[in-house]
Amino acid sequence: MQDAINKAAALVEAHAYIRSFAGRVVVVKVGGSIMDDPAALEALLQDACFMHSVGMRPVLVHGGGKSITAAMEQAGLEAQFVQGRRYTDDRTLAIAEHVLVNEINAGMVRAIREAGHQAMGLHSLSSCAVFGRRLFLAGEGGRKIDVGFVGEVTSVNGDLLRAVTQAGIIPVIAPIARDPAGGKLNINADSVAGYVAAAVQAEKIVLVSDTHGIRKSADPDDLARHLDRDEIAALVDSGVISEGMLPKVEASLTALEGGVNKAHIIDGRIPHALLLEVYTDAGVGTEIVL
Repeated sequence: MQDAINKAAALVEAHAYIRSFAGRVVVVKVGGSIMDDPAALEALLQDACFMHSVGMRPVLVHGGGKSITAAMEQAGLEAQFVQGRRYTDDRTLAIAEHVLVNEINAGMVRAIREAGHQAMGLHSLSSCAVFGRRLFLAGEGGRKIDVGFVGEVTSVNGDLLRAVTQAGIIPVIAPIARDPAGGKLNINADSVAGYVAAAVQAEKIVLVSDTHGIRKSADPDDLARHLDRDEIAALVDSGVISEGMLPKVEASLTALEGGVNKAHIIDGRIPHALLLEVYTDAGVGTEIVL
């Protein structure tokens, strides 16, 4: 009986959020070890389908770095990184596009359709919603470092994304962009998600990975539930926020500065983490605002 009462209480708590977010867009970036765990990925997609069922308009953006590295190894190529960016030559780009588009994106679209919802893959081999330019890293003495076909976002086709979501379809975006000449660029998926959220004026952006959120110190239990831009800057300056968390924070700020209300960084390994963050008072990760 108590389990049933708890479930009813959860539904009542969620009801206010369901009404508040009806018709609103939420951008969900999926990455980390979840991409390598079919059960965890399926559970997260089920959460996105639930959000769609109760009136929200989810837009999914996914990564797939580990799968790309594994595919490169199978092809006899060694992944090389420069300042955390994967050096991307022609062969690496071809492998990245195949893994991201034909395997990961197609698999996510198929899973959503099997759950009874409409989904559309948006990427370099179909309708592309993300456009970019070559990214050159800063080197010593002001020189530019060429990392190949790695890009940064210049624009997002927000009109296309809005039309797709308004038609009741869940867009699933792979982070392969087009450049002005029609070429292809591999772009960090966190960055893509931030720009996508800003382009569609999303209610929220939720970055789902394999971290509980942002910690305020080295203590693994010192989770920051709520941070603003100044607090984020202090944690970056102190080195608490570094490495893999930096792109997520930068994507969050890109979205917020573009008009998105809130950003969330959550651990997708927690069952129903997406629903807990969006539809409960407590949440499960770190909430970021300006």
